[in-house]
Amino acid sequence: MASSWIARHGTMRALGEFDVDGPSFRRGEEVIVRTERGLEVAQLLCPATPEAVALIAEPTRGRVVRTLTEYDRSERERIRTLEERELETCGRFVAQRRLQMELVDVEHLFGGERIVFYFLAEKRVDFRDLVKDLAREYQTRIEMRQIGVRDEAKLLADYGDCGKPVCCNTHMMTMPPVSMRMAKLQKSTLDPSKISGRCGRLKCCLRFEQDVYEEFQAELPPIGSRVLTQKGQGRVLAHEVLARRLLVEFEDGRRLPIAVAEILTRLGK
Repeated sequence: MASSWIARHGTMRALGEFDVDGPSFRRGEEVIVRTERGLEVAQLLCPATPEAVALIAEPTRGRVVRTLTEYDRSERERIRTLEERELETCGRFVAQRRLQMELVDVEHLFGGERIVFYFLAEKRVDFRDLVKDLAREYQTRIEMRQIGVRDEAKLLADYGDCGKPVCCNTHMMTMPPVSMRMAKLQKSTLDPSKISGRCGRLKCCLRFEQDVYEEFQAELPPIGSRVLTQKGQGRVLAHEVLARRLLVEFEDGRRLPIAVAEILTRLGK
């Protein structure tokens, strides 16, 4: 029986290590956990082995309180209804105070210890008076969290162009840096509308295969270099990285695809 579990919790789908007492638990089971924020609903993912914990950059900590009961499930539904009203109320206060911010989502902790509002803003916003308004309205701790457009997609997006749930709302915990150089190396279309995700930024999946592309590219002669093959000498014009093939222009003007294994010698430029 595992003494601790890795669990996913919160609107931002944080990962944490949670101690357990009493009965055994199952992978995928929904539970109530106590974190530094308060009581939250979480899903157990796997026993917290040292190897599993090492894969989490900044794990949260806490304790599993109990398995989710039918009463807890009905309470969770009640809280979701409350969140809709809280978001509407906060929006009204934002409009009254003419704050330059866009509300994205709200998270009402299961235990009621705090309410977290997530918002977008182009610059820093002084929301101190807004917090006071909300604290008077709900008599609990209020937290305002400014997020970026990728975090907005993590909160609200559903499916990507691939037809699967967006990665940032399933398995991803951090948003990896993605550059146009990756799209060029992977021979992706450079049309922004086709390589952008739901957040409007370059798709995170470009990063997933980048290491493999870089490893394979390192095995290929640079573009512009000269090579000797069984078909003669030629100059490398282009790469097919994943296929490990080259487009070579030979001295007689022929342009042929050549596998890396067919290269006898690299002659330089």
